[in-house]
Amino acid sequence: QVQLVESGGGWVQAGNSLRLSCAASGRAFTSYVMGWFRQAPGKEREFVSAISATSATTRYLDSVKGRFTISRDNAENTVYLQMSSLKPEDTAIYTCVAARDRDLIWQTIREVPTYDYWGRGTLVAVSS
Repeated sequence: QVQLVESGGGWVQAGNSLRLSCAASGRAFTSYVMGWFRQAPGKEREFVSAISATSATTRYLDSVKGRFTISRDNAENTVYLQMSSLKPEDTAIYTCVAARDRDLIWQTIREVPTYDYWGRGTLVAVSS
């Protein structure tokens, strides 16, 4: 069992930055691909980013490429999402996710059913 707890959300003006953190409890953190999803009011949940156990592989939603950076610290069982040049359209609940690493996982890395564990989410609100 893995528990995920997000922190770092808040209210910011457009153009500013925030860093989200996700602390994972449980064993074998390096057995999991970690990631972030978001859900804006009235919209469907969408994939934001994912990172492999060794940090060798990452994926991003097209609209956040070049602005967001995902990273992880395996010694601290923590994954981060550094968000820069924030826009009002980035406003959403951001949720940390974990998926047991397995063959072909990267083929479905953007899909909700790929992930085994979900945090409760943290609000990011960007004002114009």
